[in-house]
Amino acid sequence: MSDLLAINTIRLLAVDTVAKANSGHPGAPMGLAPAAHTLFKQMRFNPRNPAWINRDRFVLSNGHACALLYTMLFLYGYDYTIDDLKSFRQLNSKTPGHPEAELPGVEVTTGPLGQGIANAVGLAIAQAQLAATYNKPNYELFSNYTYAFLGDGCLQEGVAQEAISLAGHLGDGLKLIAFWDDNQISIDGDTNVSFTEDVPAKFRAQGWEVLSVKDGNDDLEGIAAALAKAKTTNKPTLIRLPTIIGYGSLQQGTHGVHGSPLKPDDIKQLKKKFGFDPEQNFVVPREVTESYAKHVADNQQVEVEWNKLFTAYTKEYPELGQELHRRLDGKLPENWQKALPTYTVDDKPVASRKLSEIVLTSIEKELPELVGGSADLTGSNLTRWPDAVDFQPKSTGLGDFSGRYFRFGVREHGMGAIINGISAYGANFKAYGGTFLNFVSYASGAVRLSALSGHPIIWVATHDSIGLGEDGPTHQPIETLAHLRALPNLMVWRPADGNETSAAYLRAIESKHTPSIIALTRQNLPQLEHSSIEKAAKGGYTVYPVENPDIILVASGSEVSIAIDGAKKLGTEGVKASVVSIPDFFTFDSQARSYQLSVLPDGVPIMSVEVMSTFGWPKYSHEQFGINRFGISGPGPEIYKFFEFTAEGVADRASKVVQFYKGKELLSPLNKAFESVHA
Repeated sequence: MSDLLAINTIRLLAVDTVAKANSGHPGAPMGLAPAAHTLFKQMRFNPRNPAWINRDRFVLSNGHACALLYTMLFLYGYDYTIDDLKSFRQLNSKTPGHPEAELPGVEVTTGPLGQGIANAVGLAIAQAQLAATYNKPNYELFSNYTYAFLGDGCLQEGVAQEAISLAGHLGDGLKLIAFWDDNQISIDGDTNVSFTEDVPAKFRAQGWEVLSVKDGNDDLEGIAAALAKAKTTNKPTLIRLPTIIGYGSLQQGTHGVHGSPLKPDDIKQLKKKFGFDPEQNFVVPREVTESYAKHVADNQQVEVEWNKLFTAYTKEYPELGQELHRRLDGKLPENWQKALPTYTVDDKPVASRKLSEIVLTSIEKELPELVGGSADLTGSNLTRWPDAVDFQPKSTGLGDFSGRYFRFGVREHGMGAIINGISAYGANFKAYGGTFLNFVSYASGAVRLSALSGHPIIWVATHDSIGLGEDGPTHQPIETLAHLRALPNLMVWRPADGNETSAAYLRAIESKHTPSIIALTRQNLPQLEHSSIEKAAKGGYTVYPVENPDIILVASGSEVSIAIDGAKKLGTEGVKASVVSIPDFFTFDSQARSYQLSVLPDGVPIMSVEVMSTFGWPKYSHEQFGINRFGISGPGPEIYKFFEFTAEGVADRASKVVQFYKGKELLSPLNKAFESVHA
């Protein structure tokens, strides 16, 4: 088989795929086909076992070029048919408009530009950490490379630059090779209208090796040579690949071929030019699939040899081998949760960020898969256990790659995308990242992809309210929780005490497909009399029970104890009030309706109490006491008084609610005429 036949097959399948859908992006697949052909021919992977842990990873950061990826996966025998290509971008097809992580051979969900290359950094970090932890002399279990294609759009996104900068800092030993599709075209036209920086110089300044191919359209030897050279360096490597977008089209080299199907006459001349029948579509020469199948067969033998190596490793290193088997099976250690701390009402008040640190310190030895760090807020987030080793190049003297603590720097968005990549690697990594809750907003793109992709990562989000005090409204979250709670498939925990903090980590670490935000206080919180890990793990429960209440106060986090104080004050005034804690909406919503109604029943007015936007609370309450304005600078306790989040302020509003609804027939807000669309 000639390389050119394979390359033109890739180009034309991508063109036909987009044309059949009458939607998509043909230009980049046409320009990148030579690089894809050259790269895949030397990658290690097994389409019959796409989850093989030591496979090479490929990330299409410019996810709009997914017709290229689907074509490659089809030609190499992954679980795709020609009909799947013909169903591109159609309802419920296996070939959606951008790559989605649950599809065979797709490592991460891409489309929002820049996220993919940042995920690739995370994938490379995961490989390096596993290799440093488990590889032994004569047993190189983890040796895979991570490859990425990215375009000019990716390079303009801040999330990409954050991750690229960190990868350059880590440098020594990251098996990461990125191909820059330098086609000088974006949606607005030539990149000279907005993007004229010296990309190679910038990458070199950030610690990357930079290689260049003269002509990415035809120079297969040059592409292969650059790839080989990239593997001789310990640095992450960028390969500059000058290409012509829409190569061969009548519109080649213009933005007109970026995001629209080629015209029928253009497709015909293209096929004729490439030596194909212009009247036939979706042509797959047997020589191409046979050649690619041989590479797959070779790779399958590589996997067989790897399995033998792993078996021998397990015999020589039984403890590590058993641990690895468990992790690769996606299982947690038996009874690990017994390490979670528990508390009684007699224990002293503690800030929930400190309670989080206590949890991490208590469980880290039980969970070698637990890795994480902070975006330059380690001392504030309290995310590092005392004897943690930093993940750093050994040459720096700051740690080594077996370290489980990451110094992400002031790169919240990059951190979010990187921990997504770590999670996507496999081996049951439980990756977390720390910052202030308000600054999770910087990373909202990565958080959304965590939820969409099902990466069970954890955000340790401290300084969760006006209680942080003097830093003022720039740092005080108001709308943040409402935004995060609105995301599908995302747990947003706001624990009220030590037991609830342990419950949040229990659910977050047990999760296989749902990420978690754990919002934590700067200020001390009392330990609650009726809390427990078991109760809190349901997402909502009655934390201050009274018989036949006149009102139910429902709250989260630091406001739960204030609500209890308000309920006690109401009691002195002859009003019976119970208090419900809802540390996580998502988990509470997943409980049986009978349980939910036992907590928030019919016939009783319900008032929510939270020092945030009231948006979202009407699903549980008839009235809401919250803050629908920005915060204010000052000492935390004074700010609480300013906004009347005190026992008196709660009791006063609760009394008004009782009077307002007196004599009225009330249904719990949980009762609905119908349910909205959900998973």
